[in-house]
Amino acid sequence: MWDLVLELNVIDGPFVIAVAGLSALALLYLLFRGSGWSWVMAVIVLVIVGGLLGVATLWIAVNLLDAFGGPVNEAAWLWVPAAFAASLIAIWNLWHSRWWRKVIALLAIPLFAGVAALGVNAAYGLNPTLGSMFHISTADPIAVPTPDPADAADPAEPLYLTWAPPADLPAKGQVGVVEGGVPNTVSGFPARPAQLYLPPAALVTDAPRLPLVVMMMGQPGDPDASFIGAVLDDFAAEHDGLAPIALVIDQLSDPSVDPLCLDTELGMVETYVTQDVMPWAKQHLDVLQGRQYTTIAGYSNGGECAAYFGAKYPEMFGSILAISPVEFAGAEQAADVLASVFGGSQTAYDAVKPANIMAAKAPYPDTTAVFTVGERDRAFEPGTERLADAAAAAGMATTFFVVAGADHDAEALNGGLEKGFEVLSPRLGLAAP
Repeated sequence: MWDLVLELNVIDGPFVIAVAGLSALALLYLLFRGSGWSWVMAVIVLVIVGGLLGVATLWIAVNLLDAFGGPVNEAAWLWVPAAFAASLIAIWNLWHSRWWRKVIALLAIPLFAGVAALGVNAAYGLNPTLGSMFHISTADPIAVPTPDPADAADPAEPLYLTWAPPADLPAKGQVGVVEGGVPNTVSGFPARPAQLYLPPAALVTDAPRLPLVVMMMGQPGDPDASFIGAVLDDFAAEHDGLAPIALVIDQLSDPSVDPLCLDTELGMVETYVTQDVMPWAKQHLDVLQGRQYTTIAGYSNGGECAAYFGAKYPEMFGSILAISPVEFAGAEQAADVLASVFGGSQTAYDAVKPANIMAAKAPYPDTTAVFTVGERDRAFEPGTERLADAAAAAGMATTFFVVAGADHDAEALNGGLEKGFEVLSPRLGLAAP
C-alpha cells in the first residue's frame, strides 16, 4: 500500500489533477468573501504583496542560500509567487470570519504550497513519482550477473558485427537497485544505493560483455537509472537488444549538500568513484574492460563530475557525456567554495576546473566528448559551450549539441542522452560508423 502511494504519478496523472482541482475550489471559496470595490482592492493588494514576497523569498533561496544547488526553472518564478499570493488570501480569511472559513483557510495554505511544488516539479519532469520527490526509491533490487573471468578479453571486432540476438531476447531491459550495493571500502563515502540498467542483451543466456556507462544525476537528485534506462531501451530496440550497461551512482550522499566530486571534508567522492566504483564495476559487471568502452556520464551537477573525471582520468574513461553540466565544481557559489573548501587559494581551485585540467593534460588522442544543453537553458548554456570548446582545444573528438526547446529539465536530460549514445554508439561497438 505504501509503495502505491510513493509511486503516484506527480507529473500529469489523476493525483495532480485532483490536487489542482481541490486547490482551485479552495481559492475560489476564499476569494468570494465579500463584494464591492473594497473587496476587489483588498484582493489586488494581497495578490501583489504575496507575489512580491514569493519572488523575494525565492531569490534569497536561490542566490544567497543556494538552497537548490543552482538556478531554478522559469516555472518556479511563477508557481512560488502564486502560492504566496494565494496563501496571503487564505491568511486574510482568518480574520472576522466564521470558524469553517478559518478551517478551510488553514487547510488551504499547505494545499497551495503543495500545488506549487507539484507545478515546479512537473516543469522539471525529473521526479515522476511522489516517492522520488522526497528522495525515496521504490526500485526493486536487481541481481548483478556474474561475469565469466575466462571471457574477459575485449573482442577484436565491434560487437554489432558478431552479435546474433537469440529468439528469447527480452523486449526491454531491467532497472533496479544494485543487490548488495557498491562497497565504499577505500573511500568510506556514505553513498546512497546505486541503480543499474541491464539492456536486453545482458538478460539472455551467454550474454556478451557490453560497454559500461557510469552516470551521476543532478543536485538535489538521486541515483535514478530510470531515465537512462528508458533511453537505452529505445536504443536497444533499434540495435538488436544491444546497449551499454549503465551504473547510476550517488556523488552527493545528502541531496542538500554538494561534495563537489572531490576529496574534501564534505566527502571523499573522487576516491569513491575512481577507487571503489570503477574497480567494482569492472570486476562484478559483465562489461568490456577497455577504456574505449567505458563512458563517464552525468546530468547537471553530475555532468560537471563527468567532465572532471573524464578530463583527469583519460586512462580510465574513453568517453565523456556531460548533459547540461555545471561548468566547474561549485560554480554557482564560487566565492563561498573558494573560501570554505580551498582556503582562499585560487590556484588550488583553478586546478580542479575541468577546462584547466584539459589544457594541462592535452593532447587527448583517443577521447570522445559529448556536451549537450537545453536551448532555453540560459544559465547553463554558456558554461557548457566553454567546456566543449576546451575539450576540442585539448584534442578530444568533441560534439556540442543543443536540445531544441529544452530547459534545465527532463527534456534536456533525455535529449542529451539520446544524442550522446547516437554519437558514441560506433565507438562502443554497438553500431556502424
